[in-house]
Amino acid sequence: MSRGIPLRKSLLVRMLITSVLIAVCSVAATAWLAVQTTTRALQEEQGQVLADDMNILRQLSGYAATHPDWSGVEKTVRALSDRTGRRIALTTSDRTAIADSAAGRTRTALPPRAAATVDPLRTDTFTEPGAQLSGIDPRAVGPYRLTATERLRVAKLAVVRRACFARYGIDTTIARTPSGRSVLTTADGREESASGYAPTECADGKLYSPTPTEEKALAALTKGAQACLNRHDVPQATTKAVTVDLTSTTLRPGFLAGQTRSDQRDAVTATTNACLDSARREQLAPYVAPAAELFLGTGDSAVPRFDMSTANKAKVMGVAGLVLALTVAVTALVASRLVRPLRALTQAAQQPPEQHVRVPVTTQDETGILAVAFNELTERRERMEAQRKAMVSDIAHELRTPLTNIRGWLEVTRDGIVDPDPELLASLHEEAVVLQRVIDDLQDLAAADAGALGLHREEIRADELLEQVAAAHRVGAETAGISLLTTVDGTPWFDADPVRMRQALGNLVSNAVRHTPAGGSIVLAARGHDGQVVLEVADTGTGIASEDLPSVFDRFWRAEKSRSRRTGGSGLGLPIVRQLVAAHGGTVTVTSEPGAGSVFTLRLPCTTEPAAAAAPAAEAD
Repeated sequence: MSRGIPLRKSLLVRMLITSVLIAVCSVAATAWLAVQTTTRALQEEQGQVLADDMNILRQLSGYAATHPDWSGVEKTVRALSDRTGRRIALTTSDRTAIADSAAGRTRTALPPRAAATVDPLRTDTFTEPGAQLSGIDPRAVGPYRLTATERLRVAKLAVVRRACFARYGIDTTIARTPSGRSVLTTADGREESASGYAPTECADGKLYSPTPTEEKALAALTKGAQACLNRHDVPQATTKAVTVDLTSTTLRPGFLAGQTRSDQRDAVTATTNACLDSARREQLAPYVAPAAELFLGTGDSAVPRFDMSTANKAKVMGVAGLVLALTVAVTALVASRLVRPLRALTQAAQQPPEQHVRVPVTTQDETGILAVAFNELTERRERMEAQRKAMVSDIAHELRTPLTNIRGWLEVTRDGIVDPDPELLASLHEEAVVLQRVIDDLQDLAAADAGALGLHREEIRADELLEQVAAAHRVGAETAGISLLTTVDGTPWFDADPVRMRQALGNLVSNAVRHTPAGGSIVLAARGHDGQVVLEVADTGTGIASEDLPSVFDRFWRAEKSRSRRTGGSGLGLPIVRQLVAAHGGTVTVTSEPGAGSVFTLRLPCTTEPAAAAAPAAEAD
């Protein structure tokens, strides 16, 4: 059975659409999640890399600010490289190597540009207080570093000043600057001297008074700044003011940044600040390491990692779980709709055969067609079951009648009631022949049904076959007053078993003789048509009613509903004809009109005339 299914109702199309929708949703969710998490992870990674780079620069700048050269920096470079997983290299301005964390390993070329310049006297990226003001690393203290005795004395002064502030309810803490000086800081982290307020009792000036070490360094700084100012022709009064100001504000925040009086002119202020910075760098230069180029790269032994944060991992897990849940839900919904008719089919198939359960057709897709086919199969099974029961009844009837007659005559003969004369023996023989014919017909049908019907094929001529069949039945036909004729159009050949074909045509002729009244005729015809051999048996008998035509080839079917045996026949002749023709790869059909007769048509594959048969024909000509 083949029926067209609209694409929108096709099970395959619906499954494909469902799969595509699930795939699209999954891809979209995955893409969105990947973009979100990757962006967040890259931002975090970039932030971490930037923080690591700043920390590396801070550590190396601190080393340069506290050491006069780079001779011992190798250990610091390796420690920073191990902690950050970066390759760290320091070179001079002409790229002479100072230190390289990849030393002793397989080195790769340095990047074309340095990541930064490590110069504690000229830094604009340092984030500690004081660096942005002067451009000098505040850890570069040089001659301003206090001695141990001075640090102890200043620390004691800081404790006293802190206690004084505490008496007035001002909370401060003691911090130590890189030079070793102790200072007070307020709660907001600023130095107390920068706040601009101090109780009168506490403002004794002792804590922030220069120590001998600082006075010596300040004197050298003032001398260098004064020389610079003299070269720039700054008036003497200004330079004295600057000297006094520098001396009096030595330890205030911004002192080392070169702050001047706000009432000085801008030009003098700029010159003064420039001279102060220059003098200070000259003063600190012998105490710090020379400027070096910093190169950063991927470590030789480092394996690139991409670690997601806990939040990103949770987001990935959440979206994956949501997609999985949606997929399961959609799949379960679609599967339940698809499985429902299949379950109905399964339950119907599991019922006992005698119930003949039908399945309701609820869809127009493949499952609906399957349900229709199942229902049609059930109907065919019902018909076959009915036929089976009828066949059993018919077989019992066909066998019971001759057996009853034979048994009855034998019993009365045994009892001496009837003598076994030739007439009785002939009657018993006739009943035995009928019984044998029924058994032979059943055996032929059983062999055909099992596919074990033996065929001995050979090339035969249709006209010769018809003449043989007509000769075998001509005497019986003439006895019944029926004329038996043959007509052949051409000389068609076909491949068949001649014995089985004579049996099939003989059954048709026998039926025609039984159902054709005296004065009628039977015509056997043969012709070739569209690659087939068409054999016809036409009679002018009683014909078959139109409602009986579908049952003509059923087993044990008879036109006489009374089952009278006066006309003979077992009801198996036509079923045998159909099986024999089907075994040859052909078909048999019937057309009939009540009172006008019937035409049985056999169609079999046609073959060309064999060469062996064509030669004698040519000689005969």
